[in-house]
Amino acid sequence: MRVVVVGAGSVGRSIARELLYNEHQVLLIDNDADARTGSVPNASWLLADACEITTLQEASVQHSDVVVCATGDDKVNLVVSLLAKTEFGVPRTVARVNNPRNEWMFDEGWGVDVAVSTPRLMTALVEEAVSVGDLVRLFEFQQGRATMTEITLPADSPYVGRRVADLSLPAEVVLTCIIRDEKPIAPAADDSIEALDELLFITTPEAEIDLASMLTGRRPEEIRTVSREDV
Repeated sequence: MRVVVVGAGSVGRSIARELLYNEHQVLLIDNDADARTGSVPNASWLLADACEITTLQEASVQHSDVVVCATGDDKVNLVVSLLAKTEFGVPRTVARVNNPRNEWMFDEGWGVDVAVSTPRLMTALVEEAVSVGDLVRLFEFQQGRATMTEITLPADSPYVGRRVADLSLPAEVVLTCIIRDEKPIAPAADDSIEALDELLFITTPEAEIDLASMLTGRRPEEIRTVSREDV
């Protein structure tokens, strides 16, 4: 996969290193020559202003699979996302949100497929750490049409001690990970589910409450939901 990362600060370089480690092709774009300090091995570099169409043309953005806008400036991240999507037809754009008050703009209208707001994600994780049995929406995909949701299984759940295969999950719900004793487990059909397991699902907003009700044994109106928007 070819990925263009705009912004070679600490965040952009970290993303690039992870992508390179996973054997993807990475091009970093930044207009600050000092960004090459602590350079990323095996990444290509372009020293230019990513808000200029000529820069994106030189970067052959139209041949990339993903554009990641990781600068510390929300205006830059929005402009580059919009250009990448509308002018170059990039299949997927990921944009960093620096100021949570700007998050409402990071949607398909600005060419953003996935918006990542670190402050809101961290707040959700803090809420998640103290909310056994609550429904915690950690992340949204496809402009909110799919979500990453976490539920910490309470001790009185009807599913404690049962197998993953015993979960009667709707078609739009996928169990992606079990976190137990701070270690991730890839769920298999015969794995047992224990009290205080953190269950991570990819699902839809419509299915979340019924899912939480099923796992906790609570009525839907008793389910407390925590999401990034609650902050």
